[in-house]
Amino acid sequence: MTTTRLDVAVHERAELGEGPTWDPVTGRLIWVDIVSARVHTYDPVSGRRTVMATEQHVGAAKPRAGGGLVVNLRDGIGLYDPDGAFHWLVHDPEPGRRGNDAAVAPDGALWAGTMRYDGAESGGSLARVAADGAVTPVLPVVACGNGIGWSPDGRLMYFIDTPTRRIDVFDFDGRHAVNRRPFATVEQGAGFPDGLTVDARGAVWVALWDGAAVRRYTADGTLDRIVELPVQRPTACAFGGRDLRDLYITSARTGLAAPHPLSGSLLVLPDAGHGMPGSAFAG
Repeated sequence: MTTTRLDVAVHERAELGEGPTWDPVTGRLIWVDIVSARVHTYDPVSGRRTVMATEQHVGAAKPRAGGGLVVNLRDGIGLYDPDGAFHWLVHDPEPGRRGNDAAVAPDGALWAGTMRYDGAESGGSLARVAADGAVTPVLPVVACGNGIGWSPDGRLMYFIDTPTRRIDVFDFDGRHAVNRRPFATVEQGAGFPDGLTVDARGAVWVALWDGAAVRRYTADGTLDRIVELPVQRPTACAFGGRDLRDLYITSARTGLAAPHPLSGSLLVLPDAGHGMPGSAFAG
């Protein structure tokens, strides 16, 4: 099924909008503009917005259990306290590399992806970061550590290495991801899979970079819905708002000679489905 019903939540000119995340404690959506080094928040009830500058390029920002944010930065994992004070949890700079997408697992650990600025095929990684900062490499060699999510029962983990055009799935025991295998593949010419979210029925929603669409795959990997978008480069999606029924979609302008006027904005598909409550980072 194809649908084009869509609203604009926030008109913005983000260069590389990414990582929408619903924070149930504050009732706000958190998202980032990676290369502009900004963390945005949006309250859909009041319309209030905030913008915070980060120390470095920021691939993702997620709520912490005690307030504040955990951020996947160029040189590692940083923490912002509720009062805005910043400190490093993991400081591991590598020239030419930056943090990319990240997600918080049900146990409160952060799963963080990286990539190289030049897009080198073996320059990225995926790692698990515990609350105390202990880092466990999961996939030490990927091109672009991107969309990450878990099934409703927590027994499966999904992951995207964008240039492969695949959404992969792992068996997950609460801490370890094993038995990697293809879940779905995006065909040539339809764009590249970027960020993802999993809904309460176990369906996987995927934003297609250069595909001007978000796709929904059922729990068995069948494509059953396409949300066509006016923007060429949607980057990620997440459920938020009242009862987690609205699908928010971030987008990018970077690299486009003639971007659509809405490129870089935060879009929303009202009453798209039913999302799952997320977990806050335990650190």
